[in-house]
Amino acid sequence: MNLFAEVREAVVDALDRMAAEGALPHGLDLAAVAVEPPRDPAHGDMATNAAMVLAKPAGQPPRTIAEGLAQRLMDDPRIEGADVAGPGFLNLRLVPAVWQGVVRDILAEGTGYGRSGLGRGEKVNVEFVSANPTGPMHVGHVRGAVVGDALANLLAFAGWKVTREYYINDGGAQVDVLARSAYERYREACGLEPEIREGLYPGDYLIPVGEALKAKYGTSLLDQPEGVWLAELREFATAMMLQMIRDDLDALGVRMDVYSSEKALYGTGQIEAAIAELREKGLIYEGTLEPPKGKEPEDWEPRVQTLFKSTEYGDDVDRPVKKSDGSWTYFAPDIAYHYNKVKRGFDQLIDIFGADHGGYVKRMKAAVAALSQGRVPLDIKLIQLVKLYKGGQPFKMSKRAGTFVTLRDVVDEVGADVTRFIMLTRKNDVALDFDFDKVLEQSKDNPVFYVQYANARINSVLRKAREAGMAVDDTTLLAADHSTLSHPAELALLKKVAEWPRLVEIAARNNEPHRVAFYLYELASDFHGFWNRGNDESSLRFVQEDISLSQAKIALARAVGVVICGGLAILGVTPVEEMR
Repeated sequence: MNLFAEVREAVVDALDRMAAEGALPHGLDLAAVAVEPPRDPAHGDMATNAAMVLAKPAGQPPRTIAEGLAQRLMDDPRIEGADVAGPGFLNLRLVPAVWQGVVRDILAEGTGYGRSGLGRGEKVNVEFVSANPTGPMHVGHVRGAVVGDALANLLAFAGWKVTREYYINDGGAQVDVLARSAYERYREACGLEPEIREGLYPGDYLIPVGEALKAKYGTSLLDQPEGVWLAELREFATAMMLQMIRDDLDALGVRMDVYSSEKALYGTGQIEAAIAELREKGLIYEGTLEPPKGKEPEDWEPRVQTLFKSTEYGDDVDRPVKKSDGSWTYFAPDIAYHYNKVKRGFDQLIDIFGADHGGYVKRMKAAVAALSQGRVPLDIKLIQLVKLYKGGQPFKMSKRAGTFVTLRDVVDEVGADVTRFIMLTRKNDVALDFDFDKVLEQSKDNPVFYVQYANARINSVLRKAREAGMAVDDTTLLAADHSTLSHPAELALLKKVAEWPRLVEIAARNNEPHRVAFYLYELASDFHGFWNRGNDESSLRFVQEDISLSQAKIALARAVGVVICGGLAILGVTPVEEMR
């Protein structure tokens, strides 16, 4: 149940009545009418902007509309007060029974409370991580993996049918470099000194690949020319790297539904078909681009190339899809890959890219808009850098990787749950500081601890009540007299948990899973504040001498815990029932 959505329906119904009575013009667009928490809780429980957004199209002063709306809303038994504020905002106060009923809704629905039909079962593809299969994933991939996976969980919770997809970049020159690097580790396994020259991958992670090659081929590849072994070692090493990537993702709690290969696009006609589709639409031509100002992009040539008219779909310049020598640019297979997604019937596409791919956003959106005739929206989320610290100092090196800190380094150090939560404590387009020491602190400044501690406290209440012989199962708590939850502090906590369904829809609509982490921290903070207040006001303590009163208060705590556990599930974090 989404209380804010229900009250908005009441507002819309009142506006329709005003139109029927001649107080408003017929046919007003009500899409921008919103009901949300007021900025200052002292102003009421909810506020609506209806009068402000309808004043101009209705040709009336906003206060006139607000006063008429307030009068009609007072007919609703759920509404205790409706006050016009400022130029025409309308602040609403609901009767306590509405908030007290939230406990019953949460206990009845469990962690499904807040689940939404917003997505209407539409199919959405979330492509994320997509690291080159040339080595272990680094800490930047961790953040992209967590954001993508949490977003997929969020969208599924809000009513979309979600496919998690990993695009394997195995069609470029980097996999040839991988094969050459693996060959040197193969030579090492055969007792020779490896020649890890500049341009090869130096990490120790390729040592097991070399040993596996030795086990399979013996010494038969030694002193053979590259043409003999390159293709076979490319396949062998890529397969081992992909298995390592899958294992690392599994350690982080991320599981993909689909792995798509870039290499599979070549020689199958898929790239040609995508470009032909664009050509048929009059969006492909032969031409020479103007020399770029500033830094020269890698796909610019001072010669005639095959170009895509991406400027017709909002890009800054048209983009090459084929070089003057007849080879495809990097952009061409990406067009074909996204065309493949469109043809698979997805209603929405989401890509999670590293911040260094910012220049790709406009061209990729242009290609998808052109190929889907604007039917399939593409949202691209850029993931900013993660800065690692340990002991107050920057932490940069991983011997296993050779040049960077790996995903497994982070997970092994602090655990998957802590890693996932902390990676969502900043919006994806803001740089994030990850301090190995601070993320394990037991303090209010550590958000993951603070949220988990709130859940642990709630479970401690349930344990103590059971030890005292009190029934506190959900069925019993559901039947408790929640009307006794009348203290302003109790009502404030109820109002906070009632925001959860609305928060889910806002986060899902904007593809912003970090909002869930922010909300959970706020809810935990409110709960801890309530708990501490109970130290001074005995009437706010969860366990009272009166069993029925205790059960109602424990039902409130349990409702908070249910919402916390539901939110943590979206983040992919396991709730902690007891702090150690």
